[in-house]
Amino acid sequence: MSLDTLAPQGGVASAVAEEIALWPGAPPEPSACGPGPEQTFRNGVPDGRQTTMLRNVVTPTLTVYRPAKANGVGVIVAPGGGWRILAWEHEGTDLCAWLNERGYTAFLLKYRLRGTPADPAEYEAQMAKMMSRLRAPASPATAPRRFGDVLSDPVIDTARAMAKADGQRAVALVRERAGEWGVEPDKVGMIGFSAGAFLTADVALDPGVAPLAFAAPIYGGEVGAGGVPADAPPMFTAVAADDALLFKVVEQMYLDWSNAGRPAEIHVYRRGGHGFGMARQGFPVDGWTDVFAAWLADLGYA
Repeated sequence: MSLDTLAPQGGVASAVAEEIALWPGAPPEPSACGPGPEQTFRNGVPDGRQTTMLRNVVTPTLTVYRPAKANGVGVIVAPGGGWRILAWEHEGTDLCAWLNERGYTAFLLKYRLRGTPADPAEYEAQMAKMMSRLRAPASPATAPRRFGDVLSDPVIDTARAMAKADGQRAVALVRERAGEWGVEPDKVGMIGFSAGAFLTADVALDPGVAPLAFAAPIYGGEVGAGGVPADAPPMFTAVAADDALLFKVVEQMYLDWSNAGRPAEIHVYRRGGHGFGMARQGFPVDGWTDVFAAWLADLGYA
């Protein structure tokens, strides 16, 4: 266990964080992890900032951020990064600070990732090779509706299954220890971005032993062959129309959820690209957190 402080975009610490091991022993299979060690590096985000990123995560953890006055609602936060990295700051700690300010207890999930080369130059080359495989569609009509049509990779499939297992464990752990953290067990939801959004949707649709109260997969997520179960939680999503590769995938997820008769809400912004997270670009997409807060309040989770 370690203690740390939560510093939002403004750089002012707002909470004390407690990091705990996600699993009581070794995490279960499947495992696509490389040998590690875990690395921290800096990379740019859409508003021009250089923010903290993680890669080669082999030991999953949950970091608890408690607000000054808890409202009894817990939110598990899953950053994205293509199952190769975690955008730890603008899709993680920044949102945890935002949640704490509004009374939510935030749980930042560090889930396992597929291995990447330890050498930074080799890592950059690997990323460039992966990006070269992604081709923007000629038009929205031809855009992929399923992630497998965006990128088909057995290693990513294994990493996605591994991340889902970590997500299911996070929900179970938070519910088990809810009283300790000032959370009501039946008021635990999840929000995730990009790969973390797929994790969020995967867990919402197949939670294991502990169901989610709500799910917010942001610019990512889909419904698999199993469909949307009759007890699927309310779902909120936001995406930018100029996110060419995933806009229609997210739109299809919303349609699948809605057509199954489950509560669903989608917000599509004209521009914002992929990975906007808590970045502030001066576009209307910057206000997605406001409508997310209103959605939570409408559900009674405020």
